[in-house]
This record gives sequence, structure tokens and C-alpha cells, in this order.
Amino acid sequence: MIKRPRRLRSDENIRKMVRETRVDKSALIYPIFVKDGTGICEEIPSMEGQYRYSVDRLSFALEDIAESGVSSVMLFGIPEHKDEKASQAYAEDGIIQRALREAKKSFPKLYYITDVCLCEYTSHGHCGMLCGREVDNDSTLEVLAKTALSHVRAGADMVAPSDMMDGRVAAIRRILDENQFTNTPIMSYAVKYASGFYAPFRDAADSAPAFGNRRSYQMDYHNSREGIKEVLLDEEEGADIIMVKPALAYLDMIVKVKEVTHLPVAGYSVSGEYAMIKAAAAKGWIDEKSIVCETAVAAFRAGIQSYLTYYAKELAGYMDDGLIG
Repeated sequence: MIKRPRRLRSDENIRKMVRETRVDKSALIYPIFVKDGTGICEEIPSMEGQYRYSVDRLSFALEDIAESGVSSVMLFGIPEHKDEKASQAYAEDGIIQRALREAKKSFPKLYYITDVCLCEYTSHGHCGMLCGREVDNDSTLEVLAKTALSHVRAGADMVAPSDMMDGRVAAIRRILDENQFTNTPIMSYAVKYASGFYAPFRDAADSAPAFGNRRSYQMDYHNSREGIKEVLLDEEEGADIIMVKPALAYLDMIVKVKEVTHLPVAGYSVSGEYAMIKAAAAKGWIDEKSIVCETAVAAFRAGIQSYLTYYAKELAGYMDDGLIG
């Protein structure tokens, strides 16, 4: 007798009925770049359709996001002043702190996550404090913790450390708890690879290192067990959500992480993924809508619950249209 799995593919209704991977708008997180200055809404050259906003223009972006049905955003700051101590990362009047206060006032129902890292704020572009030409892990922890606390005091609903310093989740959890922010979750960039896919982001955030690279703290892309070790350490230190970054080239890691932790797993579809799709679509080589849907569903199928993507608004529309969901 012929086995007939095609029966369950014969009609759109039944295909949706038996769909194994379900996604909805609440899982989407949209990254936004906020820049010191006024009247700024400038397109990022390497990321067509993505913009840097000054705080006074941020509400226009947030309105667009809210209307799309996306309910969560992640804020990245671009300060005017940078120094070796990353002082604007934790300043009360820093770019992220001011953006949070304005955002909470204008669109209080959106959920605000902040990227906690120092590369945008240091004059040398590295993610921590320097000792000579090396990033000093332990002295960086205090600065990261101060930065996270300043974000939460300004209104962040969640903090997301992306620096890849050893012990940073514990340092942030400790300072938040000591200041009565015990219910503020931490989304840890636990499995963050040293990747060529970040190049457009470094253009967008003006955060390229002035010398060397970040391979002494971001992970070697040859390794998978190392990523599992990072996950287990961050879980032990108090992380609430585990992130894998980048997403598309590391779907195998999403699967493996899902198998070893009971924490929710997030994936970050990074700037290079976005730029590649945009560039190929502009050439007419691929159908942009189809590829955006397919790559998003691939990440969810691998095991994520949350998806950071520059296509969040478009994906929300595709869900409304019934293309995915």
C-alpha cells in the first residue's frame, strides 16, 4: 500500500491545521538605533530601510512599530562623546537613558529591552576596559553592572548584556537585586560568535574596534560545545533568557541550546543577514518576502521563542496576510 503524506498538504486549510511551527507577533523584537543630536532620522547606508534616530524623532519610529503590532524593541545607543571609560554608557543623561524616558512617556505599552555593552561608548571600540591593548575582564564587570542599573532606573523592562565578559550575568543580577529590581529579567547573549555578519551593525552603531578584533571574548565559530558551556554558566549566574547570535548560520546551536536548557531561547537575525537579503532582492535574484519568511520560520523551527530582527515590522505584516504564523 502506498503511504500518502501528501494528503496533509492538499489544501491550505489542512496545511495550517497540522503546521508544526507556530509564530506570532509577540515573539518579535525590533532593534532601534538612537543617536545623540536633534532632528536626526538618517538611513544607515549598509542597511537599507533602517535608520538612526535622535531622541526627539524616536516617537515617530515607535509609533510605526506599535502600529505594526510588534510590541518589543531593543535600543542601541550612539553617543556623541566617547572615552576610554565608556562614561556615557551609564550616565544619567546618556543617550539610552534619555531615550528610555522619552519612549516610556510616549509609548508606555511597548516593552523596552536595552543592549548592555560598551563598544559604542569606548573611544577604542572594544567591549570593555583596557589594560594595555587587552580587554580586562574583571574591571569591565563593574562598568557593565552600572550600565545595566542605569538603564533599568531609566525605564528598561529587560537588559541584554552582549559583551561576552566572564561573570557579567552574575554581576548584573547582583546589582539589580541589591537595588530592588529583582523582577527585571536578563536576556544573555550567551552564545555570541565572532562573526563577519556583524559588519553593517558596526557601521550603524559606529562601534568598530580601533585596533585588533573581538576574538578574545566573542566565540570561535568552529566551536559548539563551548557555546553550551557558556549557556550553562549564564543560566547558573541568573540569566532568564538565552540568546544565540547570529541566528541563520547557527541554527544548529539553537537546536543544541534548546536541548540543554529549560530557559527560553532567543535568536538574533543580525545586520549581515538583513543586508544580504536586501542586496540580493535589489538585484532581483531572490524574492525578498519569501526569503524573510523562510529564514524567520527556520529560526523558530530550530527552537527559539523570541526573534530579534530588522524585518520585525514586515514579518508582522506577513503574519497578518497569513503567509506565516
